[in-house]
Amino acid sequence: MSDHRSFTSPREARRVAGPSAEELLVEASTAGSADRRHLLDEVVVRHLDLAARMARQYAGRGLDVEDLTQVARLALCKAAHSYDPDAGGSFVAYAAPTMLGEIKRHFRDTGWLVRPPRRLQEMRARLRVVEEELRQAAHEEPSESDLADALDVEVADVREARLCDAAYHAVSMEALAYGDSARRAGGWDGGYERVEDRMALRAALTGLSSRDRLIVRLRFVEERTQSEIAAVIGVSQMQVSRLLTRIMAGLRASIEDARESSTEPSVA
Repeated sequence: MSDHRSFTSPREARRVAGPSAEELLVEASTAGSADRRHLLDEVVVRHLDLAARMARQYAGRGLDVEDLTQVARLALCKAAHSYDPDAGGSFVAYAAPTMLGEIKRHFRDTGWLVRPPRRLQEMRARLRVVEEELRQAAHEEPSESDLADALDVEVADVREARLCDAAYHAVSMEALAYGDSARRAGGWDGGYERVEDRMALRAALTGLSSRDRLIVRLRFVEERTQSEIAAVIGVSQMQVSRLLTRIMAGLRASIEDARESSTEPSVA
């Protein structure tokens, strides 16, 4: 006689046998701090698979799936803490849009680092060639004005391309650094330096004001002209130029500060 026993994971068995997520959250709403934390943790653990599935839906779009999973998990924790049992509806129906919203926000805030606009990619390639040619000819580092003249563009375009180069190179080096287990073990230190650049740039972007972040998105993601950006935020084109210069200088400074901090010897 064949054996038809079903094989159920411990997590699935707990989900079937124990109280529902909604029941746990109702209990958590009146529990003391320690018990509440335990109950909320239980709800989060039960739904980690859901967070992972939602993150995988956005895999292959330029951002690391592990980063997306962490974003989804943090949103799941947020949902568990803010869920209102009295509002009705299942916890999943509440948590899923919360996780989706955070994942989309993560793409909006950081996705431009991975796929710079084609115009900037082309400018970046030309800039690197011309920069090397001028360096060899003059035996010194070319100024931004020299580069702009050689490329027949504005100095602001050179600055944008340099920022694009820092972001793009950080991402591509990160992919190489974490491409296999040997590299993850530390086989290529240069890759980690670029990862730190990307992390510093991401942190700097997060610290921008809402208007500055809007300007960055309009310029780098939507490829709006300075005049178009001026119309959107209600200032002059000249003010937009100054704002972009200030924003990019701040982002570059954040990367440089992070590099200096990472190379400072630790004090025992």
